[in-house]
Amino acid sequence: MALISYFTSNKNQQQHQQLNVRIRKMNNGAEEDECKDGKIVKPAHIQTPLSSIAKAFEEISDLIQKGGDGKEGAAVDLKLKPFCEACTYVSVLFGCLGIAFKFAEMEYTAKVRDLLEASNKFNTLSSVVDHDLKNKTVRSPGSHTRNLRRVRQGLDLIRELFQNFISTENHSLKKAATTAYQQCCAPYHTWAVRTAVSAGMCTLPTREQLLLNLNETDKTAEKEMRRYIKASNDVIKTIDNLYIARGITLDW
Repeated sequence: MALISYFTSNKNQQQHQQLNVRIRKMNNGAEEDECKDGKIVKPAHIQTPLSSIAKAFEEISDLIQKGGDGKEGAAVDLKLKPFCEACTYVSVLFGCLGIAFKFAEMEYTAKVRDLLEASNKFNTLSSVVDHDLKNKTVRSPGSHTRNLRRVRQGLDLIRELFQNFISTENHSLKKAATTAYQQCCAPYHTWAVRTAVSAGMCTLPTREQLLLNLNETDKTAEKEMRRYIKASNDVIKTIDNLYIARGITLDW
């Protein structure tokens, strides 16, 4: 109950107000939408939260396709700092989902911040995993490798949510988010967290409200979500391979 009470506190309301400011800043002060034939038409140059996320992960995916150092044929060893910087964009989207995903947002943001600080010491993702493997701290609470695993789950959660959201069944946001959470995060969360998330699902914005908050239409949102889905596939697979190649299972 304490967890649920936290989600509905005044502090949480203040955080959502701060989130709205962050979203407006991501739009870079672009012109207001125009109205043409009764439909909202966004100026082509507007940078929305979704387009920022898609662009960031396309850049990481491009590094993977070319090799971690951006050279054709080079072994894939992603730089830690650029990876973390791309991941920070996803935090805004978690915030748009409201209190249902507050725990996921808190956990994800904290883990990304830890890895970003670690980039001052470690240059690549593999060097982080190798360090913890050597010190036998791969699964230890607070270890960078454990935090990387949780960040990867957050990226997968958003990918699955997007896939559900743009499916032919035209899922409501609640259904899309519930299915994504159950598949990507619920198996690793405690009963208390799962219960809080389940209760919070009723507070999710409608599909239409989410699109409005993100400054998107159904058509533009689908385009940006597909960009992220495609790019994040490469990123998630690369992270998984870091663990598998070192004999670390993915069931945690």
